[in-house]
Amino acid sequence: MKSINEYVQAAHQNAVSKGWWDEERSLGEVLVLVHSEVSEALEDHRNGHEPTDVWYEEELGDVTITHYPNALPQLKIPGYWKPCGIPSELADICIRVFDACGRYGIDLEQAIEEKMAYNATRPQRHGGKKL
Repeated sequence: MKSINEYVQAAHQNAVSKGWWDEERSLGEVLVLVHSEVSEALEDHRNGHEPTDVWYEEELGDVTITHYPNALPQLKIPGYWKPCGIPSELADICIRVFDACGRYGIDLEQAIEEKMAYNATRPQRHGGKKL
């Protein structure tokens, strides 16, 4: 299993190799891209999908074909079919964060360890927020 910082490097290298950093992006744009993935997960939830629902889509011209692996357990999913659903959107959130950390030289492992250690010291339901 890769470390978090290895995922950071892999995600950023992939984004660079696909041309996403050919032109400089503002930090604001990078953060909005993370937010857009959260919004896509929320849309899947609003559309009635369960947190563990996964399906795959393939584009054939103007037609999108959807494959549900639970309905067809014998279906072998090739790598070129797009994974969809809340798990996929949560993965996209991580990938966007990893890419940003790779671009800006952020040690995400250290930041997570520090924040989790701090959060462990906080009182029960700190801040009193209801949602």
